[in-house]
Amino acid sequence: MKGYARIAAAVPSTAVADVDANRKNILSLWREADAACANVVVFPELSLSGYSIRDLCMNTSLLDACETSLASLIDASSSFEPIAIVGLPIRYKQGLYNVAAVIHQGKLLGVVPKAYLPNYREFEEARWFRTGFDVPADSVIIVDRFQAPFGLDLLFQSTLRDFIVGIEICEDTWVQTPPSSLQVSNGATVICNLSASNFTIGKAELRRLLALSMSDRGKCAYVYVAAGPGESSTDLSFDADAFICENGSLLCESKRFARTGQLIVQDIDLELLAFERRSTNTFGDCASQHQSSTRTVQFTSRQTQGLVRTVSKTPFLPRDPKTLSNRCWEMFEIQSNALATRMAAIGKPKLVLGVSGGLDSTHAALVAAAALDLQKQPRTDLVCITMPGFGTSDGTRSNAESLAVALGASFSEVGISDASRTVLEAIEHPASRNVSTVEQLIEQLRQHPELGDVTLENVQARLRTLLLMTIANQQGGLVVGTGDLSEKALGWSTYAGDHIAMYDVNAGVPKTLIQFVIRWVANERASNWSDSDTLRETLFAILDTPISPELLPADADGQIAQLTEERIGPYELHDFFLYHFVRHGARAARILDLARVAFDKSQYDDETLKKWLVVFVKRFFMHQFKRSCTADGPKVGTVALSPRGDWRMPSDAKPDNWLADIASWRAAGVVTTDDSGKALY
Repeated sequence: MKGYARIAAAVPSTAVADVDANRKNILSLWREADAACANVVVFPELSLSGYSIRDLCMNTSLLDACETSLASLIDASSSFEPIAIVGLPIRYKQGLYNVAAVIHQGKLLGVVPKAYLPNYREFEEARWFRTGFDVPADSVIIVDRFQAPFGLDLLFQSTLRDFIVGIEICEDTWVQTPPSSLQVSNGATVICNLSASNFTIGKAELRRLLALSMSDRGKCAYVYVAAGPGESSTDLSFDADAFICENGSLLCESKRFARTGQLIVQDIDLELLAFERRSTNTFGDCASQHQSSTRTVQFTSRQTQGLVRTVSKTPFLPRDPKTLSNRCWEMFEIQSNALATRMAAIGKPKLVLGVSGGLDSTHAALVAAAALDLQKQPRTDLVCITMPGFGTSDGTRSNAESLAVALGASFSEVGISDASRTVLEAIEHPASRNVSTVEQLIEQLRQHPELGDVTLENVQARLRTLLLMTIANQQGGLVVGTGDLSEKALGWSTYAGDHIAMYDVNAGVPKTLIQFVIRWVANERASNWSDSDTLRETLFAILDTPISPELLPADADGQIAQLTEERIGPYELHDFFLYHFVRHGARAARILDLARVAFDKSQYDDETLKKWLVVFVKRFFMHQFKRSCTADGPKVGTVALSPRGDWRMPSDAKPDNWLADIASWRAAGVVTTDDSGKALY
């Protein structure tokens, strides 16, 4: 798929000092990586000789065998697509070096020596090897009949855009200034670490900590491969650990302590890494301060087909339940503490909240209750107002009251139907003609649904805001907004209506995540609150209620007539689009490519994906003017749309380029996976 590079990490079975057997095992996994259409395959440190050969690495016979086998691998490489990065001991002038040899299509592209040689505790590499810092600038090495650049200054640049490979070896990543820190400053987007790394308890977690940190700070991918089965067990044990991470996230990992060779494969998102580097200005500032002399070696790569990568349907939600629970806790604490801080600045105001019985106002009510607790104010200072209009159903009205009572809040009802009819009558709206009561108006709307236009809908939203602001003035209160991040992205609010508040607690929370936070409160927090049983029952009833603005009348049977997702599209899709558009700066066609991988065709076919992305793009551009004057509210996650923070956009920008990209999109092939999500090559 365009914008990706496919990386393989290979852990072969090792035969200590049996170079020919190791060569065959390397070839076998290299062949498998080629079948998987990888662009690069990375092998462990000293994989040709075995890491645990100790003093045998000085032996002339073994070194001759390594060089001969390397030449054999170079000859064999002419039939393979991926470059291979293989570890071996190699002689250069008067010294011996622990190196990574880069091989591609019949050529030795370059040789990179290990920079830092551990000589503490169980390690004694300085006994045999010389540091890569001893290699003079612009050095060239001759191995058998092949000549190549040699040194720590090498980077390998693919013909694929933004695909530049840097290499470090084992201990290099454990020092405070690893070679990779300079390599990413010089443009490397994929760092490959050939390691042996014997295993001790807890070391796997520490390896990941180091690699994840490097990939996050370096805005890069990090490929780590440790030695596996067959290394000597004289004093050490090796766990066949290999993993690939990108931009602070672990993408895939090997089966540790496996007794046979194995290969893991993952597609690296080069466009994402390039976007991260462009948008994080401090990365470029740091890179400019840490430039070094670099030799760049070119190699060709083909564009892979399909995608070997897990794409979450819900990118705002962590897949791990424990992590998701922790995120819900963090989010709830951010919101409630931010609101409490604003309250403290004002001087213990009451909190005025319009409750509808829907998800957003429910979530805002829970946050408000927690903020009052933090401020040591009574829950009765939460003034919940339900304002039934033309479309309010009995179920949502009941849920709103039950929620307020269970929270120990103040509750009152102020209907807006009569006032709405009066306004519509004053402007001679067609729905108000020949009617003298609200009941007659509602019946007319049922018979002539075309009269339920945006004017009729918005007069209700603006009257509700007028009431809330007036009550706030009357009671010395602060109007708490309920609109969420998804609605702000789509402009799904009435300008100068529910678009306006005095503090917007949900502004950073997408719709798909709000449901999980409410469920988390029901399961984790409600038991400590006043009427816990009723509160939990009410919260689960609200979670089961269809999403609707309830601005148009229910049908004669009382069923909600206006379902938001039927009108503007599924929120799970819009949140998916929002995440990749804002967080990753993704092209429209790329968003569709990712959606095609994430969502099954039986759920959304290609045309449906295009239809709803068109809706998203048009609404996102069209409604920027609402976001430009939105209320204060806390940033919660990595995507935010505050005009004072993360998102500054002109209100009259044109979406034409994005719409053209959608119109020309055709679905690419999708790599088949098994039940666990592993690619089937």
